[in-house]
Amino acid sequence: MAAPVMAIVGTPNVGKSTLFNRIVGQRLAIVEDRPGITRDRIYASTEWRSRSFRVIDTGGLELGQVDAIATRIRAQVELAIDEAEVIVFVVDGVVGLTSADEEIANLLRRSGKPVIVAVNKLDRAERNALAYDFYGLGFDKTIGISAEHALGIGDLLDAVFDYFPPASTDLDQIDEDAIKVAVIGRPNVGKSSLINAILGEDRVLVSEVAGTTRDAIDTAFTMDETRFVLIDTAGMRKRGKVYEATEKYSVLRALRAIERCDVAVLVIDADSGIIEQDKRVVGYALDAGKAIVVAVNKWDAIEKNGKTAQEFEKMIRSHFPFLSWAPIVFVSAKTRQRVRRVLEIAAEAAENHAQRIATSTVNTIVQEAVAMVPPPTDKGKRLKILYATQVAVKPPTFAIFVNRAEMMHFSYERYLENKLRESFGFLGTPMRILIRERNSHERN
Repeated sequence: MAAPVMAIVGTPNVGKSTLFNRIVGQRLAIVEDRPGITRDRIYASTEWRSRSFRVIDTGGLELGQVDAIATRIRAQVELAIDEAEVIVFVVDGVVGLTSADEEIANLLRRSGKPVIVAVNKLDRAERNALAYDFYGLGFDKTIGISAEHALGIGDLLDAVFDYFPPASTDLDQIDEDAIKVAVIGRPNVGKSSLINAILGEDRVLVSEVAGTTRDAIDTAFTMDETRFVLIDTAGMRKRGKVYEATEKYSVLRALRAIERCDVAVLVIDADSGIIEQDKRVVGYALDAGKAIVVAVNKWDAIEKNGKTAQEFEKMIRSHFPFLSWAPIVFVSAKTRQRVRRVLEIAAEAAENHAQRIATSTVNTIVQEAVAMVPPPTDKGKRLKILYATQVAVKPPTFAIFVNRAEMMHFSYERYLENKLRESFGFLGTPMRILIRERNSHERN
């Protein structure tokens, strides 16, 4: 299921980014002693009490400002609030309660989300009493912390944890064996139209139940006796939201859908081509090890000759060289051209994603590859491929044991991956190769 989300909000320079870095354990957010440094949302995953969750760092809110930057920050903060299960409202204990804090508190109250007030910069015992001023904001939980000195962080995370939804849902149990397909991509490429086109033909509707992503509807259905769950990542927000048209709009939604899917279908607009955000969105699916299918939508609107599809595919491959194994389908949600084919290929990709190969078979293929192209040598020493085995699925992961791991060049590793793909297909799924060094006495 999707990891729950915690959003950090507050006025500028109260220590939001310092708290973010403290919680995720990395220096991901820029921290400087001046306001306005963090302008866009920053995401990271972390874990508390054996539960993974996402943390969003947001820009400092200045509700009285009306310039372009302040408007964009507010848009990003509103989106973070909208997506979060729980909000941590960071205030400066040394400065004390301000009118700006009270304005933000009113905004957070209207969201209807649980809010925990984190009174920051209480790094000495004599400062603890400063937290009492903030009880007047009226929220249930107010906790004194020092993000810089890691004081009170455990108590804060315990309070956050209490607001997380249960770790399992009825949806996970009902559709455990169904192929979960997330339709991802930047705004306005036709994601919802594609889903509507898919659901409009040859379907036996099983159920429509609320998914674990807030306001999302996961649609379960059957096609040719294969059960699917479509995870929509678009079209579920109220019209008129200021952040609706921003580039960042689909990022968190895509992240949460990708976490729950088996196959991610990246929708590209044939008319507008490929932009950087397409690469960013599909990069999340690749990092998560998900099967991937590329659907080029609005194909009906393209003037074609005998080589149009071939040239378009060549262009896609040049933009996504890391997706050479991902199938490409040219579709039209408007005319329903080849929309059924998207699911047929997604089902094949899901099967390959979960495919397990016997160790003896893997070793045979690898040894044949080694015989055809021997491993490289370096200063008279040769890399020896000792044996190989598949150690995981979703995605297929292979461990190759060698005498000297440092001698494995990426090009030879890619060669072995290509040979495994030639033998077993693995259409639509990434593959991971782990190079492991065996015993030291076999190094020579």
